Amino acid sequence: MHKVIERILNLLAFLLTTGKPVTADEIRTTVAGYDQATDDAFHRMFERDKDLLRRLGIPLELAPTDGWQVEHGYVVDPDTYALPDPGLTDDERAALWLAAEVVRLGGQVAAPDALFKLGGAPMTASGEPLAASLTEGSDDLGTAFLAVVERRQLLFDYREKARRVDPYGLVHRRGHWYLVGAEGETTKVFRMDKATRVDVGDDVDAFDRPTGFRAADFIPETPWEAGADEMVAKVRFGPTMAWWARRQIGNRGSLHEDSDGGIEAMIPVANPEAFIGWLLSFDDNAELLEPPELRQRLVDRVAEGR
Repeated sequence: MHKVIERILNLLAFLLTTGKPVTADEIRTTVAGYDQATDDAFHRMFERDKDLLRRLGIPLELAPTDGWQVEHGYVVDPDTYALPDPGLTDDERAALWLAAEVVRLGGQVAAPDALFKLGGAPMTASGEPLAASLTEGSDDLGTAFLAVVERRQLLFDYREKARRVDPYGLVHRRGHWYLVGAEGETTKVFRMDKATRVDVGDDVDAFDRPTGFRAADFIPETPWEAGADEMVAKVRFGPTMAWWARRQIGNRGSLHEDSDGGIEAMIPVANPEAFIGWLLSFDDNAELLEPPELRQRLVDRVAEGR
């Protein structure tokens, strides 16, 4: 049953993110779990999975793959599948997530599915957990949230230095909570689980949040963007996974299309270890070409895993 659930989730994630109708053959070669030995075995499995998705109320539809309407593929419209956007602010989504983490029903953590649809935990390219653990430091997180809502200054120690920050917002990203706020004249980002001796100032409405400010804009979308290093990686992605690499890189690098359907990408890297971890998820469909020192680190990582 575990394998069935994993395969169904892989299929649904692929259909929601591909952005176009995809054929059964594309699904077979791309989605993990469909590596069946024969065509008949694959088609039987795929028919069962399609039926299960539809019984779950997921709008799986057939649509033409091109303008001639000769070939058809499968698609799930994200707008039909998802709940309507209620227009929650970052603060409201943070409050909703905190409530879901704190409340227990029958001894179980509240299911996060509805929060995903409300924008409480966006998909990332890192493969890291979407949920943040509040078992340690949950009091500090609550204190920070109070400071954000009531616009009180937040006092804490961070990297062996006492800080006094105007907290503009909290953002959950890649399994951690980040505080975005002004320290002096500079807007900075602090990872909450690294902060100690967290306390709030006495005055309510002690600062004004900039008009139109979005805390999420200050948090890197990908884990390899968050770090102190500055390098540019040259990577070639094979044609099988080029579509996925293109989607995850987005506008964070320059892409060159190869004649065989693959792509060559120049990607800024600030966190080499996170970048290597991401590349390894492509297995043999990605080749790190430059710089040499980063390539060697990748080789060493692979050797350690043998």
